[in-house]
Amino acid sequence: MQTYKFENIRNVAILGHGSCGKTTLVEAMAFTTGISDRMGKIEDGNTISDFDKEEAKRKFSISTSIVPIIWKDTKINFLDTPGYFDFVGEVEEAVSAADAAVIVISAKAGVEVGTIKAWELCERNKLPRMFFVTDMDDDNASYREVVENLKERYGNRIAPFHTPIRENEKFVGFVNVVKMAGRKFTNKPGEYTDGEIPEYCMDYTNQYRTSLVEAVAETSEELMEKYFMGEEFTEAELENAIRVSVGDGDMVPVLCGSGILGRGCHALLQSIDKYFPSPNKCVVTGMSKKTGTTFMADYDANKEFSAKVFKTIVDPFIGRFSLIKVCSGILKNDDVIYNTNKETEEKLSRLYVLRGKEQIEVKELYAGDIGAIGKLSNTATGDTLSTKANPIEFAPIKLSTPYTYVRYRAVNKGDDDKISQAMQKIMDEDLTVKTVNDTENRQTLLYGIGEQQLDIVKSKLSARYKVEIKVEKPRVPYRETIRKSVQVQGRHKKQSGGAGQFGDVIMIFEPSGDLDTPYVFEERIVGGSVPKNFHPAVEKGIAESVLKGPLAGYPVVGIKAILIDGSYHPVDSNEMAFKLAAIKAFKTGIMDATPILLEPIASLKVVIPDAYTGDIMGDLSKKRGRVLGMNPLPNGRQEIQADIPVASLYGYSTDLRSMTGGYGDFSYSFDRYEPAPSDVQAKVIEEAAAEADE
Repeated sequence: MQTYKFENIRNVAILGHGSCGKTTLVEAMAFTTGISDRMGKIEDGNTISDFDKEEAKRKFSISTSIVPIIWKDTKINFLDTPGYFDFVGEVEEAVSAADAAVIVISAKAGVEVGTIKAWELCERNKLPRMFFVTDMDDDNASYREVVENLKERYGNRIAPFHTPIRENEKFVGFVNVVKMAGRKFTNKPGEYTDGEIPEYCMDYTNQYRTSLVEAVAETSEELMEKYFMGEEFTEAELENAIRVSVGDGDMVPVLCGSGILGRGCHALLQSIDKYFPSPNKCVVTGMSKKTGTTFMADYDANKEFSAKVFKTIVDPFIGRFSLIKVCSGILKNDDVIYNTNKETEEKLSRLYVLRGKEQIEVKELYAGDIGAIGKLSNTATGDTLSTKANPIEFAPIKLSTPYTYVRYRAVNKGDDDKISQAMQKIMDEDLTVKTVNDTENRQTLLYGIGEQQLDIVKSKLSARYKVEIKVEKPRVPYRETIRKSVQVQGRHKKQSGGAGQFGDVIMIFEPSGDLDTPYVFEERIVGGSVPKNFHPAVEKGIAESVLKGPLAGYPVVGIKAILIDGSYHPVDSNEMAFKLAAIKAFKTGIMDATPILLEPIASLKVVIPDAYTGDIMGDLSKKRGRVLGMNPLPNGRQEIQADIPVASLYGYSTDLRSMTGGYGDFSYSFDRYEPAPSDVQAKVIEEAAAEADE
């Protein structure tokens, strides 16, 4: 593949709801431009984008894939992203490397929650965007409804560039509103010929044209004056004004077509080339580690080399690749590069452009382009590559926090190391997957965005790495404490020939009032009933005992242990004897001091559209949550703040999506411990006893 400079590069993320037609559209563009000699189908598992076995099996995208397509003299790097919300990390990585986005909408499904989330992501990242309404060949397709819905949500920024043409109830062409010309599709996918504008299309075409001209007029005083004078804009004036407005995000074009039939692809490619910004129109800044000043990279090929790693692929078949976007300078295939984050240097042997799983070797990449480097063992997603002489560091990619988690264990004994290594490779690929070794509760936890993502991790472990895991409901980190003060004696006496063991303590156990501290140890001994050299052994016995309480085996917190008396034997007493005596006193004392379970309480925030407020509050009440307040947010949304037991959050991601049709988002953080209700205590104690029996 030849080298392209920034003015001839477009980096475009393909966004939209799950199964709206994103991958099919990319496949159609690849086929109609001659990149591929056949158009793959998702049902057959043979598309360029969905090359992973899990994607072929499940028939939807799991990872972002790069598909560069050459349109005339322009290289368009399409980043085909997943639409299902569990894989939002992949979308966020793609958006961090994109300079613009195409949001795909299925004409038969209309504007869906994934459409709205894609728009919000573009807003946060200030990405220029356009809509492509696909599935226009479907009998239930309604372009007009989609446009009206978009205008209702986003106002006059929405600018329909097409009006569909139908003949005998079939989608046969479109009206180009910018040029006011009819287009009829030919038998060759993607292509069209000039034609007349049908009379029945004129009403809506004129409406769209009027809106477009008014929007263009507002871009400059000169054009506004011309508009009021009743003069027609030239084609060049229109296109220049549209280019500026689209680049600034003030205008969002709407185009139409059919991915399955390959119709409208050339019009879309032409619009991307004409209206989306090249990388040099974008701003990207980093920090010079050498001078401590801001480095204005701005995709300038004349500056020192720098690049950011926006995604990592770890595949047993195609190998390990670090996907990069060159932010400044030129990267050549024999350069020595410096990882600023890891402070390591490596010499490149090969430089690639990926097209799905196909690896195309290139000699160099100019600033603004996207490529891949193989076998960078120390490099991870989010790292910055530069030169050692001029180390640059870019800000890390902002990714969603995973809140859904399960407990997992190896199905086969002896597979723990293999599972750990495989998990690390999966986590290198997907930064929204993480594992936590919860030693306190003797469990390993797997975190992700949602249950579907965790199910795919389990499936990948089996298919790719030949190891099996079993997932279960996680053990909630309860605590144990006491409610009253007691005095108890603990005596350890052992005599079995030779030197014996003897330790005797009298202790008071009482609530300390501090649930953040396991225990406080005091001595109030008058005289030498327990010699001072044995006091540390007594405290050691308490320190070991609080790790696993006598009620249900959970850590003990908030107790004060006071050593007030005891006795010793001049020969048989030793540190071990007094430690064991303290352990006996602890077990007896805690059970006599009205022990209770404490449950962890999380501070929860739920963001939802207003319409779902009642349902969510009712559900939180069923989950023993306490609503603390509500904050109104822009665009008709509410943020509900509540306290909720951590135990009730298991499966909440799925529940919230089900109740809100996917619109709801949530986050939480641990807040405090408080006494668990008696029925919860009884159930937990019963489960702990059953687990102990096993």
